[in-house]
Amino acid sequence: MQVSVKNQNGDSLDSIELNDAVFDVPMNQSLVHQAMVIYQGNKRHGTHDTKTRAEVSGGGRKPWTQKHTGRARQGSTRSPQWRHGGVVFGPHPRSYRAALPKRMKRQALRCMLSEKARGDRLFCLDSTSTIDGKTKSMTQLLTNLSVATSALIVTLGTDRDVVLAANNIQKIWTLPVSQLNAQELLSRDMVIMTVEAARWVEETLSSEPHGRRGLKITGGVAVADAPVAEEVAVAEPVVEEPAVEEEAPKPRRRRAAAATPDAPVTDVAATDAPVDEETPKPRTRRRRTTASTTEETTPEASASDSTEETTPEEEA
Repeated sequence: MQVSVKNQNGDSLDSIELNDAVFDVPMNQSLVHQAMVIYQGNKRHGTHDTKTRAEVSGGGRKPWTQKHTGRARQGSTRSPQWRHGGVVFGPHPRSYRAALPKRMKRQALRCMLSEKARGDRLFCLDSTSTIDGKTKSMTQLLTNLSVATSALIVTLGTDRDVVLAANNIQKIWTLPVSQLNAQELLSRDMVIMTVEAARWVEETLSSEPHGRRGLKITGGVAVADAPVAEEVAVAEPVVEEPAVEEEAPKPRRRRAAAATPDAPVTDVAATDAPVDEETPKPRTRRRRTTASTTEETTPEASASDSTEETTPEEEA
């Protein structure tokens, strides 16, 4: 986007090329309107207040008795239906402040700057050296620039001479570039920016902060804030170490059962000889003999029928 540069005498010196990502953005009316409503709401003090029937003075006595008067029953002369009574749903102190996301705020500012630049209502000023804080110097500057409507003068920082010179002129406002917003641009017809302020806006709004720290989105590509110098890696000679044979892990040894009080206590873990595990003896299942229900058994018969234990030699 080409923006003209003028001197303090009103002559066009040259035009500077500004970034299209800031000064040539399509207009988004809904976004700008939302930003303007939030900016104006944040300026409201919200100190309006009305009195309810509990806050209005008077009305402590019942106007007339409850019955036998023919009139409607009333309990106080400060009820809402009475004159000088309280207000039912009147306003009370509250805050109208609302937050606008940073990216929406920056995009609304880009839209307004682009709209001013496309309509030739934005131009740059080479310097403000002739402004000495007197109203006469500002009036002369505006006459040279042919500014007859409302205008916003944007400087790089807070210039005390510019502020004092424009203080007594109607429809002329001054603002440092760090406080520039869409609502201020929308309220003024002309925008006069110094070249330093235009370059600051171009550098600040051209990149969008990314979610991750240290990255910004420029043209849809995430780049770092500061370029990092590439380090050249120096190839170091590789020294081959001799192969080391790994030792096989030793088999795990079971800890012996607790020794009896008479036997000496030996540390089985300290000895290298393996410990033989005792094989458990098989459990034999004994069959239960049932008594015959037809024959009665005598003590002699029961003794003879009982099974005798045999030794391993007899079985052999």
